[in-house]
Amino acid sequence: MQTVIEGRAYVLGDNVDTDQIIPAEYLTYNPAIPEEYKMFGKFALSGVPAGGAGLPKGHIPFHTPGGDEYVSPYKIIVGGKNFGCGSSREHAPIALAAAGIACVVAEFYARIFYRNSINGAYLVPIESEARLADRVCTGDTLRIDLAANELVNQTTGDVWKLRPLGDVVPIIEAGGIFEYAKSVGMLPAGK
Repeated sequence: MQTVIEGRAYVLGDNVDTDQIIPAEYLTYNPAIPEEYKMFGKFALSGVPAGGAGLPKGHIPFHTPGGDEYVSPYKIIVGGKNFGCGSSREHAPIALAAAGIACVVAEFYARIFYRNSINGAYLVPIESEARLADRVCTGDTLRIDLAANELVNQTTGDVWKLRPLGDVVPIIEAGGIFEYAKSVGMLPAGK
């Protein structure tokens, strides 16, 4: 796991649900097939309604028009409260990871999205101590230092504390819950 994550921010609001992250109509793709995995990135956040409360001011598109249709130019999502609520769709963190997102920083998460992110080691779900969705702008360059538990907005110079990841770090570092279970002898290594 990277201890420092840098990249441009894409800012969303409160209650961004899994249907907004990856609408059900795209769940026919199989993330185990590389060509179909890319489609999750293409349709990531396509369910956030135009002009909706979850979108950044000015409806800035998640994918650059005329750019890469599968991978977003953004690497970090900054969300508000209850990020990833809705169904228990494991495809939601997969879609964000396929779109190039390394981590999501939110005030708090729906527990199932949080666990799916960690259990599959798809992305790092970080909780902020402050409400950053109102303080960071889409396009700002952020630097997250997981060891220091801080986020630096390199565009503005602002610095905020993040909550420590705690006991989930070894799971993410191992590459997910199954790889972690193998590494600590809970599952046979060959399975």
